[in-house]
Amino acid sequence: MARYARLAFPEAPNDFRWYALHEDRADALDGAPWLSPATLGTRPLTGAIYGVPTTPSKIVCVGRNYAAHAKELGNEVPKEPLLFHKPVSSLLANGGTVILPRESERVEQEAELAFVVGHRIRRATREEARAAIFGYTVAFDITARDIQKKDVQFTRGKGFDTFCPVGPTLTAASAFAPDATTIRCWRNGELRQDGHTADMIFPVDVVLAYASQVMTFEPGDLILTGTPEGVGPLAAGDTLRLEVPGLDALTVEIGADREG
Repeated sequence: MARYARLAFPEAPNDFRWYALHEDRADALDGAPWLSPATLGTRPLTGAIYGVPTTPSKIVCVGRNYAAHAKELGNEVPKEPLLFHKPVSSLLANGGTVILPRESERVEQEAELAFVVGHRIRRATREEARAAIFGYTVAFDITARDIQKKDVQFTRGKGFDTFCPVGPTLTAASAFAPDATTIRCWRNGELRQDGHTADMIFPVDVVLAYASQVMTFEPGDLILTGTPEGVGPLAAGDTLRLEVPGLDALTVEIGADREG
């Protein structure tokens, strides 16, 4: 079994649980897939609602991990991974709506490969880090670019609610090659980003090993690995789609902040 998801169904639309996925059915699991859970039963995928495919204690991101993206923003290529956090409250499931905050006049998409840690690590080597990666998914690092530039620090510009869409599924690391795949993002059907993970400055194992020198990673923690060039502004009514071969595609809508 290589694909997993947190699903709910119409009879209990807020009760998300882990499932192992097959072509047209899902096996219910009694825990997260990195815990070697038992199978509780099988049901059709009809009507399934996809949640975020992890419940992280933290979300760690890498900035400027593609040279062309650093160049398009007028930044130097970093000599070591540039780390920042997004809050867990920024998570958004596939099919959800990214809300453009009233505080920003320019919100942009950043399409990224992401991965989930499968067991606790601290001060890992590259080999230990790669072995600790349970699975891969896709994510958008939505960014209020004007706020990011004004604040210098990344927290506010990247931390709004709904600014971290992820999913819909998690593919086991054994079934995916993170160093040899494309990342493509469409806005309203028009190709906006078309990159390749071979162009990462710091590969996934380097990123995780480096970050683990600073903090302990727990099972389920989520890491976003940076975006290729082609970021651009978003407007209410837009649709974004992110595709990485071998992973399930992520689609979200863009909406306006109507609170107040």
